[in-house]
Amino acid sequence: MGEVRVEVELTSVADQVLARQGYKKPSEIRRTKVSALVDTGAVQCVVPPFVADTLGLARTFRKVVEVADGRKQEVDVTEPALMVIMGRPTYEQCLVLGDEVIVGQTALESTDLHVDCREGKLLPNPAHPDQPVVKIKRAG
Repeated sequence: MGEVRVEVELTSVADQVLARQGYKKPSEIRRTKVSALVDTGAVQCVVPPFVADTLGLARTFRKVVEVADGRKQEVDVTEPALMVIMGRPTYEQCLVLGDEVIVGQTALESTDLHVDCREGKLLPNPAHPDQPVVKIKRAG
């Protein structure tokens, strides 16, 4: 299977809060659109440092991650960013590393999007194509 890429819009949640409170104009909310790699082997989403800086995302703590070649490294984790993939929004704390945005499992699960390996595309879950449905084991 080749690479699966998708356009993603990332927005600063902190800026959205400041705009809601009247401290920032809506036009000043930092956002960016990027072509992102969809990686079902990555648990969390990844943004490179320049994207985190563009959005003004605070690095709130550090976490040890294992990269594809087995090396372990400590990386920054951002405050939440709003990530919109194929019109489906989710909030993600992103790992800061590398040079491209990576959409991981947590974003795929919460947006109910699936990789079609045969077509090399990201698609809505065929069971509910009109809106994401999130599974929970037990309520109440």
